[in-house]
Amino acid sequence: MAMSFEWPWQYRFPPFFTLQPNVDTRQKQLAAWCSLVLSFCRLHKQSSMTVMEAQESPLFNNVKLQRKLPVESIQIVLEELRKKGNLEWLDKSKSSFLIMWRRPEEWGKLIYQWVSRSGQNNSVFTLYELTNGEDTENEEFHGLDEATLLRALQALQQEHKAEIITVSDGRGVKFF
Repeated sequence: MAMSFEWPWQYRFPPFFTLQPNVDTRQKQLAAWCSLVLSFCRLHKQSSMTVMEAQESPLFNNVKLQRKLPVESIQIVLEELRKKGNLEWLDKSKSSFLIMWRRPEEWGKLIYQWVSRSGQNNSVFTLYELTNGEDTENEEFHGLDEATLLRALQALQQEHKAEIITVSDGRGVKFF
């Protein structure tokens, strides 16, 4: 199921790599950057990275155009994503982050739909089974990183649909 990524037209437009001073233009530009970051990370199932990794990745570095979004501008884009609830800083210096192309509640809903659809209510799973097991291979949450998975399960726990438990080889979850 390899999908190729289609870059938006702005990515081939050199001024896109310089944040614009006009407020309206800048808002549209930031919205385009946010959409690009979320789409790119979703396709590549990338959920965390550092600002320096981001700056060197094709996401913010168009080698063909020889244009790179400056690190200060990357920080502005990332902060915009944080305000929208799609990013969480992993350290106080804001050098690494968790990118959430789906919010934890949305992941929780997807996981719970799979549990219900497959008749797994009242079952216990290890976190590994949920994200790496054969039963979930065709599910969007397959391969999800543990930090995002835990946030999704905590959301389900608040809705009384699941309980995070300790099992012999780590953590697990019981679905209701």
